[in-house]
Amino acid sequence: MRVNADFTKRVAVHFDRNDWIASPAAGVERKMLDRIGEEVARATTIVRFAPGSAFAAHTHDGGEEYLVLDGVFQDETGDFPAGSYVRNPPTSSHTPSAKEGATILVKLHQFDPEDRTEIRRSITGDSNLQLFKDSREDVRVLNLSPGEKLDLDAVDGLELFVIAGSVQESDEEFSVWDWLRLPPGARSTALAGAEGARIWIKSGHLSQMI
Repeated sequence: MRVNADFTKRVAVHFDRNDWIASPAAGVERKMLDRIGEEVARATTIVRFAPGSAFAAHTHDGGEEYLVLDGVFQDETGDFPAGSYVRNPPTSSHTPSAKEGATILVKLHQFDPEDRTEIRRSITGDSNLQLFKDSREDVRVLNLSPGEKLDLDAVDGLELFVIAGSVQESDEEFSVWDWLRLPPGARSTALAGAEGARIWIKSGHLSQMI
């Protein structure tokens, strides 16, 4: 399976215009943002867990990172409510579930194979946050004031996900849970909407895919 697999192209996916697709696990649905592979895939996905649903135990050979967007996501290490950011490095394993339901943004099989950094933290509040940074990638949460301009210098590629509020890029509006991917070498700007914006940005990682 290949979804938005040409990393030389700009891609925009709007949450409300992207269909839910059933997963092999009962009660678990996905909106695919990009994907290369079948069930074991390099993927960026919004995943919705119905109350009481779960995935079978599995190992993340290529690592996993996720933002909890709604509800409470769970595994053997604890409960992760909306506003949680988690990085599970390569070779980690777990049995994810959501007793009361949850929605997450998750990225799979995109880590340095030698990365062993675990992160579990809250991203709630109004502060700018550096979530992770190494020689391959930079992951942040930024707050933009109403009308604030942000330069998007995608030297090695960039992804932007709107957590709250809205931004405009290339005359296209991105609101809550919309996703934008800029290819390596792209330069653009994001302009925050009337209510400002809280955005997740990951950069520096896409040139490896070309």
